[in-house]
Amino acid sequence: MTARRAIGLMSGTSLDGLDICFAEFRQAERWNFNIIAAETIPYNGPMRDKLQSTMNLQSDDLLAFSAEYGFYLGDCVNRFIEKYRITDVDLIASHGHTVFHQPHRRMTCQIGDGRAIRLRTGIATVYDFRMQDVLLNGNGAPLVPIGDENLFPEYDACLNIGGFANISLKRGGKRIAFDICPVNIILNEIAKRLGKDFDRNGDIAKGAFPDFNLLRKLNELDFYQETAPKSLGKEWSDATVKMGDGLPPDILLATFTEHAAVQIADILRQYDIKEVLVTGGGAYNKHLIRSISKKTSAKIVLPDAEIINFKEALVFAFMGILRMRGENNVLASATGAERNHSSGIIV
Repeated sequence: MTARRAIGLMSGTSLDGLDICFAEFRQAERWNFNIIAAETIPYNGPMRDKLQSTMNLQSDDLLAFSAEYGFYLGDCVNRFIEKYRITDVDLIASHGHTVFHQPHRRMTCQIGDGRAIRLRTGIATVYDFRMQDVLLNGNGAPLVPIGDENLFPEYDACLNIGGFANISLKRGGKRIAFDICPVNIILNEIAKRLGKDFDRNGDIAKGAFPDFNLLRKLNELDFYQETAPKSLGKEWSDATVKMGDGLPPDILLATFTEHAAVQIADILRQYDIKEVLVTGGGAYNKHLIRSISKKTSAKIVLPDAEIINFKEALVFAFMGILRMRGENNVLASATGAERNHSSGIIV
């Protein structure tokens, strides 16, 4: 088939910045891809502050900011295209930035109006990938498993360690997926109390001892007893980090890092994973990766930096391609929806 070229945009809950990935996709016996250019654009202070405070905005102010952020995304794409001298873009696929995620109430909200992106760039845009799944009684997450299934089928499982850790794997001929636990969304918030954007390599956590009383309480949270599919949101992580109020930041970093290692390793053992592809910012947390490795026999594969950093943006570009072809881009086995479906609003 003719190659399709798409730009994927991903803004994670950890507020590291905007990931932009321009890739070419071609389908033969299986889907193949080539990342042509990719970049993370860090959020400046004012934009990060705005995104951090979105949950506290009144509805009219949130709608206004969604438009503002959409134009911001469009401007970022235009600069990216100019910088890398990109031509022949078939579409932009934008995840948006999650503000609320409460699928049990049939509600999820990712800001960044795709119409504003389209107006700024003049390029067809696909956005709002999650809401249709929620309306189909799904969790609206995780969506990336469609990419794991088609772009990375050689691995037993794909583990993404970002704001939250999530995993996808094959069971009974179907791709299942679910969120495991909070990671960078909490670790980065605690690191900021020490004047740092994040705990580089996990060095601060490595140099402290966990609070085992808090660790026990975290590991006993009801979420970990629930069966998949299941997903987490910022509201849940905000309540969780408050469980450590009163403890020093270095102790909290050690505790929440150990908590993530325990939960991730438990899942790898539970599903008897032999080889797992690990991506996302947490792949660079050497202390966390070592802690996981000590608790499981699974082979942990850390791919090239392009895949570690931009896999989610890559997959959303792929989802946009599928959406424009009218093909299913969300797997019900991963989200719990009533059926597989083709999701995303096309502008």
